[in-house]
Amino acid sequence: MKKSLFTLAIFSIALMGCKSNENAPTENQSSATTETVSGGQEAVKDEDSAPTIVKLAAENKDLSTLVKAVEAAGLTTSLSNAGPFTVFAPLNSAFEKLPAGTVEDLLKPENNSKLGDILSHHTYVGVIKPEQFTDGQTLGMVDGKSITIKMVNGKPTVNGTINIVASVPASNGIVHVVDAVILPE
Repeated sequence: MKKSLFTLAIFSIALMGCKSNENAPTENQSSATTETVSGGQEAVKDEDSAPTIVKLAAENKDLSTLVKAVEAAGLTTSLSNAGPFTVFAPLNSAFEKLPAGTVEDLLKPENNSKLGDILSHHTYVGVIKPEQFTDGQTLGMVDGKSITIKMVNGKPTVNGTINIVASVPASNGIVHVVDAVILPE
């Protein structure tokens, strides 16, 4: 009986010793400290993972007007989240096709709601890759309205008039770069 208690005591001490070292770094591990990052998910620095939709757009000078609009509408965090999203991203030249002063007016704080509606009309929840587009396909956008994919000369367009000039996968979806702003009807 004494031998059993002694063995049990040794086993218990050894077990407690193992538990106290469970979280200690091994020789091949580093002891990283946890830091709180302010600024939301888009402020996290990650050079190894595929970029999010927002990061992709921010890295492309031809999408700088879109990035300003996303920031002004307060949608940066939403479009940095896991998604998945399909975003039809207008080029700067697409915004330049709008009547003079339109973009500047939309970027004013009092027009955040209107700007948000327009940007929501460029966003679909889910991933639609270029090879998945079909003629007559209707996509329900985040704003509750739809766009229609039409095949023109074998290439997908938005509503038959807006060309998709590039498609780039992101960690939280896909970006289809378009040559015009998709205005809700």
